[in-house]
Amino acid sequence: MRGKRDGQIAVIFASTRTVEDDAGYGAAAARMVELAARQPGYCGVASARGADGFGITVSYWADEAAAIAWRDHPEHAAIRDQGRAKWYSSYTLEVAQIGRGYDWTRE
Repeated sequence: MRGKRDGQIAVIFASTRTVEDDAGYGAAAARMVELAARQPGYCGVASARGADGFGITVSYWADEAAAIAWRDHPEHAAIRDQGRAKWYSSYTLEVAQIGRGYDWTRE
């Protein structure tokens, strides 16, 4: 079980990757996960990417202030600039407050 996320902020990042610099992208993505996990208000992340390059990453934050602080983190901002320059052909980002949710697992 992932736990209750009611009231948390979800930052939903949907992107299409270029074929450029897979190794650099992988290293940067791993660093961002590591760095985000150390930020106050961080509550988790889920991510998936298809063979066609389309992916979705959702990061979860305790509140809007924590999500904004992550957006404004200097190292995150620098990696975001690199992503725009070479790793993404497009992306959208949406921010939402979670009103309710549930889990299900086959046993």
